[in-house]
Amino acid sequence: MAQVKHHVACMPSPGMGHLIPHVELAKQLVLRHDISVTFLVPTIGPPSKAITSVLQGLPEHINHVLLPPVNFEEDVKAEIQIVLAIKRSLSSVRDVFKSLVASTHLMALVVDPFGTDVFDVAREFYVPSYLYFLTNALSLSLLHYMPKLDEVISCEVRDMEQPLKLPGFTIPIHGRDFPDPLQDRKNDAYRFMIQIRKRYSLADGILINTFMELEPGVIKALQEEPSMRSIYPIGPIIRTVSDGELVDGSESHQCMCIRWLDNQASGSVLFVSFGSGGTLSYDQLEELALGLELSEQQFLWVVKSPDDKSASGSFFDVHSKTDPFGFLPTGFLDRTKEQGLVVPSWAPQVEVLGHPSTGGFLTHCGWNSTLESIVHGVPLIAWPLYAEQRLNAVILSEDLNVALRPPEYENGLIRREEIAKVIKGLMHGEDGVIIRDRMNRLKDAAAAAVSDGGSSTKTLSQLVHKWKNQN
Repeated sequence: MAQVKHHVACMPSPGMGHLIPHVELAKQLVLRHDISVTFLVPTIGPPSKAITSVLQGLPEHINHVLLPPVNFEEDVKAEIQIVLAIKRSLSSVRDVFKSLVASTHLMALVVDPFGTDVFDVAREFYVPSYLYFLTNALSLSLLHYMPKLDEVISCEVRDMEQPLKLPGFTIPIHGRDFPDPLQDRKNDAYRFMIQIRKRYSLADGILINTFMELEPGVIKALQEEPSMRSIYPIGPIIRTVSDGELVDGSESHQCMCIRWLDNQASGSVLFVSFGSGGTLSYDQLEELALGLELSEQQFLWVVKSPDDKSASGSFFDVHSKTDPFGFLPTGFLDRTKEQGLVVPSWAPQVEVLGHPSTGGFLTHCGWNSTLESIVHGVPLIAWPLYAEQRLNAVILSEDLNVALRPPEYENGLIRREEIAKVIKGLMHGEDGVIIRDRMNRLKDAAAAAVSDGGSSTKTLSQLVHKWKNQN
């Protein structure tokens, strides 16, 4: 009789930015550690083409179960939808657990920060639970501190008189750079985040998609914090190739982008993308277009239809519902046809960042994109939009010094002149030279961390050994 493989259940919360790190971790568990994995996938409405494509492309020994869809009113914030989607899926999760416990050697459950309610189900079946923190150690440190801060302040965090100093991090953090859900203490999203943080202590350990050489001070401080669970920095865990995820014709998109890059000079192109979820306002989209034109810099821009209501307007569906080209300034495409390439909704980001013609990345500072930039050594312009991205921008521009960050006006708008100035500074200025050198050193450190014998490789191996040898 064949020996039953060791098995891990993973439950990512809704959204491509949450699914991808889980998928890449699962691939490592399968390929390096001979473990099989089942994904429990909660859905908000019918799964998008992007989600479906990724799940259908999973390799052998990684299975998935699509949980029944959960629907919401249109005005429910994304963070609340994510948390409630998990809560409302618990009965279905319990059914899947019954099946997995009966048919596999289930060693552990892995969830991301929004999925801590599933810990209760795992405990019913005596399965150890682990939190997979998809962003950096600094965000974890901030969340760890938030219940204490919540007790001692009476104002909104953005109105605090003094910035916050966190253990192991030398840069004081202003309240305005806290994650979005923490910006309104009267909002349900704020209370959810405080409650979620308090449930972290129920985890048997916390995996973080970072590496020791990237955040040594913060990681060390977390590991020494008596009230913190065991910390496992296992990153950078990123896609090695872009998922052919996205639109009908994504293959032709990919060929077009790479073919265009092949005809550009080495290091000459600025890649502009706000990730799978990011959207700009109508006015900001126009300013960005005119700023790119004004910079006279070669660019590859992934453009999405604007959204004046939300900076995360495409979080649950990466595709613009309408043609985004129709929102560009009149004549922009004609005037810049020799300067840049504009593509709608999606581009093969991993391949673009790894292409020798790419010399910079104007990014929303999502953590997946940040790690992909580091792995490929591409210097950054930090343009955070939502979630914890402003905190990521602080790390990149003030601590690591691998990014430039354009100033915002009081209404939050970044003007075309500032956009052109920061692009020229990154691609041709003295600051750009320094930033490029620092990013190349980070690239080497990231490669070392995930090499045989590297810090993250050893950490993941130690965790898997613990799983396989627990009673």
